[in-house]
Amino acid sequence: MNAPRLKLKVVIGDNDTVLGPGKIALLEAIAQERSLSKAAKSIGMSYRRAWLLIQELNETLKEPVLITQTGGQSGGGSQLTAMAAELIEVYQQLTDEAEAATEATRTRVASMIKTP
Repeated sequence: MNAPRLKLKVVIGDNDTVLGPGKIALLEAIAQERSLSKAAKSIGMSYRRAWLLIQELNETLKEPVLITQTGGQSGGGSQLTAMAAELIEVYQQLTDEAEAATEATRTRVASMIKTP
């Protein structure tokens, strides 16, 4: 059995998720695919949902996370900004720190779970 992992959400206010695994997965997919629509498809997310998540990030953060180019003969595309790269990095750091800090507790949780 795999050890339990953490999925972190950074929340402001009551329930306003600033950052979570879905947004990070989308940003990472955009970095790889260089297209919002291809990125959304690659992670099983609708284009509309992906666009809404990008809008949320852009409205919440001091700088935008995405530069888009409309299609044409050369096709469109999306490029992450430095803010997006920093966001991915800081989320990974948060996850690494949280995983390290909770290793003993997660091991204890694992000992309580049935094995197949």
